[in-house]
Amino acid sequence: MFKLAHISDVHLGPLPNLTMRELASKRITGYVNWHRNRRKHLFTNALDLVMEDLRRHEPDHLAITGDMVNLASGIEIRLIAEWLREAGAPLDTSVVPGNHDAYVPGAHDKAVQAWYDYMRGDDDPLIWREGYKLFPYIRRRGPVALIGCSTSIATPPFSATGYFSARQARETAELLRAAGEEGLFRVVMIHHPPIRGAAASHKRMIGIRRFAAAISLGGAELVLHGHTHLNTLYWLDAHGKRVPVVGIASASQGPGAPKPAAGYNLFSISGEPGGWHLKWDRHSLFDAASKLRHEHHQVLLG
Repeated sequence: MFKLAHISDVHLGPLPNLTMRELASKRITGYVNWHRNRRKHLFTNALDLVMEDLRRHEPDHLAITGDMVNLASGIEIRLIAEWLREAGAPLDTSVVPGNHDAYVPGAHDKAVQAWYDYMRGDDDPLIWREGYKLFPYIRRRGPVALIGCSTSIATPPFSATGYFSARQARETAELLRAAGEEGLFRVVMIHHPPIRGAAASHKRMIGIRRFAAAISLGGAELVLHGHTHLNTLYWLDAHGKRVPVVGIASASQGPGAPKPAAGYNLFSISGEPGGWHLKWDRHSLFDAASKLRHEHHQVLLG
């Protein structure tokens, strides 16, 4: 049995001091929003509790579906690189970026370069090359293939949309098809929910139809996402089979907020092609001083 853990929307805090030059951009709106709203509910202790409880289950791999930082400043990107080294080894941890990781123009490439070891696919260069089309990537781990996609783009103030291109859709379908022919259990990682209506219009994913077509053409067993800070389950169709699409609350969300408290998904994968078994357990924070509790169990496949 292969155990896959999933967290998202780390939003590592607290927010560092930024220069006036760094704030002379879209960051100023995010900076004000963080101090007025987010800092009341996002705190490191929740993330520490999540990671402590997650490790207790000894997962074989950890998937992180974006929004590692808040405003994508240089110091935040460096701090996440340090946090990732504590979270897990690059071979055992896979990351895709979110909209906050591309908060301003140029931030996406800086983040990918800094976190490259956690995004580098099996067939990608050992060292990051500027301009390299990294996404989608594929990482084969035991019976599982992790396909990492990116919807991470810089957007105007008060917008948090994501974009999934036609090129990425074609290449994702090809990777999924090849992984299926290898007899692997295919997990797609993406930040924005690839489901119409799952996010508000100013936070939606552009390219939902392209993503659905890639899943239908290539086939998949599981899709993981973040972005909404909600615990959700949707379904997509692939060759007449239903593919579960699972979201998770922010890994830094404290209890008592309008959104669900921090937690993680734990998937147990067994079986073989044509007879895969997938069990889903969710563990969530109950209060700021406690450990997490088991909140949900469901058989998704098999």
